[in-house]
Amino acid sequence: MLFGGQRRRRRRRRLRQRQHLAQGQRSGRRRTVSVAAAALTVALGLTVLLVMLVGGASGPTARPRGRTRAAIKRVTPAASIGPTVPTGYGVELAPPSERVQIHLRAPLRSGLLFDVDTGQVLWERSPNRVLPIASLTKMMTALIVATLDRPRAPVLITRAAVDFQGSGVGLLPLHKHVRLETLLYGLLLPSGNDAAIALAQHVAGTQARFIAMMNARAQAMQLGCTHYTTVSGFIDAGNHSCATDLAKIARAVLDVPRLARIVGSASAVIPFPIKGGKLYLYNNNPLYQLGYPGTDGVKTGYTTAAGVCLVATARRGHTWLGVVLLHSADEDDQAPELLNAGFAALRRG
Repeated sequence: MLFGGQRRRRRRRRLRQRQHLAQGQRSGRRRTVSVAAAALTVALGLTVLLVMLVGGASGPTARPRGRTRAAIKRVTPAASIGPTVPTGYGVELAPPSERVQIHLRAPLRSGLLFDVDTGQVLWERSPNRVLPIASLTKMMTALIVATLDRPRAPVLITRAAVDFQGSGVGLLPLHKHVRLETLLYGLLLPSGNDAAIALAQHVAGTQARFIAMMNARAQAMQLGCTHYTTVSGFIDAGNHSCATDLAKIARAVLDVPRLARIVGSASAVIPFPIKGGKLYLYNNNPLYQLGYPGTDGVKTGYTTAAGVCLVATARRGHTWLGVVLLHSADEDDQAPELLNAGFAALRRG
């Protein structure tokens, strides 16, 4: 049996033990926090040093703040390559039994009918002729954007985007943010030049840097006809490609599920920071407007120099065909006529 004095002494010892234990735990936590803080300081120092080195290596042009991750990607060409296509894609002629013999009544400077899955050419007219491509440019713009950032990323709408020329979404709110995926829809359905500018500035900081990425991507994909000088194709000078290269770019676009979903939409209703909260967009691909069965892409273009341009694809059963028309005098007739002939030839074969 413990007497009162002994019980009090034991209680005091237990209290001191608990106090020492609590003090040790607090000291341990302080040491842990100190170590973590030190490690964080070192990591931040290394990050700052890396950014300084990258900035010094790429010249005196200042990069916008808050773009460290994108800045590092801009000096790493492999980061922007993404999906590619086989080297021979779009240049190998199909077997004679599968080729299309057709006479187009309206003029056409260059064209190609091809199997999207294999790249085999069913019909061609001057397929390697280098020509201006107008807004077909935006296929490459979309490829790079989809490779480098996530759908919900907020994109700042700059003065340059609002002061666009030519076709556009037209409702972009100055100095506000719009979801990246919304702008991709605006880029590819109504062919928004304003969306192209906003996306390019978001990804690369400036349009000039983004154009350099476009040309690097074209080189990586071995596109010998292709060169870009604008992010939208509105100005044709120096912005050109050929039907063979455009077939390869279209295939690369369709290999990206989120882009295939967009170009495969006849229309879209998407969230947008305006009254009502929704934006209604419609695809200007003439095959959608004609109700051509199986249409699932890809892009239109027009300027005075380029004329009417179209890259279109459609499916029937397990057959997937694409057509490229450059400076077409009648895309509404030529695209369905070529696709119909191609589907018929493959059925016979």
